[in-house]
Amino acid sequence: MMLLNPGPVNVSERVRQALTRPDICHRESDFAELQQGIQAKLLKAFVPGAESEYAAILITGSGTAAVESALMSSIPHGKRALIINNGVYGERMSQMVGLHRLGVSELKHEWTERPDPERLRLALRQHPEVHAVGMVHHETTTGLLNPGKAIAEVVDGLNRVFILDAVSALAGESIDIAGSKIYMVAGTAGKCIQGFPGVSFVLVRKGFLERMRAYPKRSLYLHLTHYVDDQGRATVPFTPAVQLYYAFDEALSELLEEGVAKRIQRYKKMAQLIRERMAKIGIKPVLQPDRQSNSITAYYLPEGVAYPTLHDRLRAMGYVIYAGQGNLENKIFRIANMGAVTEAQFIAFLDAFEQIVGGHP
Repeated sequence: MMLLNPGPVNVSERVRQALTRPDICHRESDFAELQQGIQAKLLKAFVPGAESEYAAILITGSGTAAVESALMSSIPHGKRALIINNGVYGERMSQMVGLHRLGVSELKHEWTERPDPERLRLALRQHPEVHAVGMVHHETTTGLLNPGKAIAEVVDGLNRVFILDAVSALAGESIDIAGSKIYMVAGTAGKCIQGFPGVSFVLVRKGFLERMRAYPKRSLYLHLTHYVDDQGRATVPFTPAVQLYYAFDEALSELLEEGVAKRIQRYKKMAQLIRERMAKIGIKPVLQPDRQSNSITAYYLPEGVAYPTLHDRLRAMGYVIYAGQGNLENKIFRIANMGAVTEAQFIAFLDAFEQIVGGHP
């Protein structure tokens, strides 16, 4: 089955075979070596040249676990967070801080609009109680790419902490984490890194990590400094998904062998292939080209074609697409081009799609 949804993704046979490696105990030195190898590869891939300035914290859980752990671990007593919300996952971040009553009024935007850095600057000046700003880099609700660098500059310029949900962006989009002084970046194995879902991580600037040790613990499982203390002693506080770590390690090796920049270009090329073919048969994209990410494209449903029908007919041919969310659920569909999928496979999918919709706009 070819997965054209934004995670989980198709993985290589090499990554799949990593699941069959020998069983080990997570309290033994072999697991410590595995974990330390993963951490080193994450830093090499995503903060090249600044590896000594960041720590990579591994969590058994989905990307949402990484995002929530970053948010909940980063707010000291008496401070608040501000969330930039222009999609379902920005809304999820708002819900996380809302559960603990740690947020101020979110900066809401239309789901097809990028956030305005100057509006954020004004909001931060009006809210001195805001300590952290959270934003989704690639909002897969519509495939919108938010301006990570511009927002990071505003946040850093006003001495606040920027938390970036890069779950669907790392290895798919260019992000200068260290150069942009981004304090915390959440990611996961099962998207553009091309591993399996179930392992996530947070990259944390070490100077901020030391400050976080004095912050209140709002979760036992997700408090980040708990993991750092234990990982510093080559152990983990809770039982990890060992076999998934094996596969994640292999997926990171593949990424480094391909090169992060080359992976990004591969995704960009496949996205362009999809967009050009869809344009030829009159399928209308939701976003303007300059707002689209490299790894997902949202389209309006062709007139007279219901999503369940389109989905089911494609699935019968071996292709899984993705529905819209929220108020777009019955209006759009999404095609992701993440994962270990070849150009020939994408062409075959596009042939099948054109056969089903018949080319009508």
